[in-house]
Order: sequence, then C-alpha cells, then structure tokens
Amino acid sequence: MRRSLGPDRIHLRLTAPAWRAAVPAVERVVDRAARAALATARSAQGRDVSLVLAGDARVRALNRRWRRRDKATNVLAFPAGPMPAIPNAPHPLGDVIIALGVARAEARRGGMTLAAHLSHLVVHGILHLLGHDHETAAEATRMERLETRTLAALGFSDPYAGFEGDV
Repeated sequence: MRRSLGPDRIHLRLTAPAWRAAVPAVERVVDRAARAALATARSAQGRDVSLVLAGDARVRALNRRWRRRDKATNVLAFPAGPMPAIPNAPHPLGDVIIALGVARAEARRGGMTLAAHLSHLVVHGILHLLGHDHETAAEATRMERLETRTLAALGFSDPYAGFEGDV
C-alpha cells in the first residue's frame, strides 16, 4: 500500500522574463499542465517537480553540456536520482527546462497558441520524469497517446496532429 504524502509541489522559475509577456497567466498554465501530467502516475502524491522557463541560449548550453548536442531544443528533462525512503518526505522527480524561442517557433509552425504548446511541453517533460520515453516506436506511441489524453482533459487538441517539432 502506498502512502499519500500530500499534494504535489510544483516549483516554477522564469529565467527568461519574456515568458510573462508571451503567455498570459503563464504560472497558471504551467501549474495546470503539470498537475494533469502528475495525475497520470499511479504513485503516491508528494512529488516535487522543478520547471524552468528559460531562453534558448540557456537551453542550448544545457543541451550541449549534458547531451552533447550544440543546439537549443524545446524541452529538456533531468530526472532526479532514486529517493531514499524517508517518511513524509517529498519525492523529487527532477527538472524540466523549456526554451521560449524554440517553443514559440514550433507553436507558430503548428498553428497553435504558445499556451497550448507550452502545456504540451510541460506534460511531455513531466512524463519523461515519470519514466516514459520515446526511444522506440512502441514507446513513442504509448507516450503520445498519454500526452494526447492528458492534453484533451485540459481542453487542447491532439498535439501531434500536423505538428512539426522535436518533442
């Protein structure tokens, strides 16, 4: 039996202040998408997630350092290591970092609002923290279905219908 540790905690940091102007009520958009993604997991509550809304240069530097890819990407997910069993302690899942310029360009190309695409990237990143991946076709299909279902519950259409991005 899993013990409920209380509500999930979502920590949001805007290192690129332009996010506020780009997405009205950005904090609410991120919180809503993060909680929907966390609700897909069957594990106990009490998870900590850190979300960073950054600029392209910051994401490019992280991508270059940790993935050896010298380019900005839309979202990076860094899962936390295993958590020791400490009663009533939050469970850190990890960090999700999203690049404004890349996300904005993808939203424009996909004919969607930046808020809708940001919601998708938050869900996508958190699903990675929860152990989902898209390395194989079968994994990608499962993950895309979960993303689509989660976003539909938030009132967004299928993010993969006509999408041209790198999620």
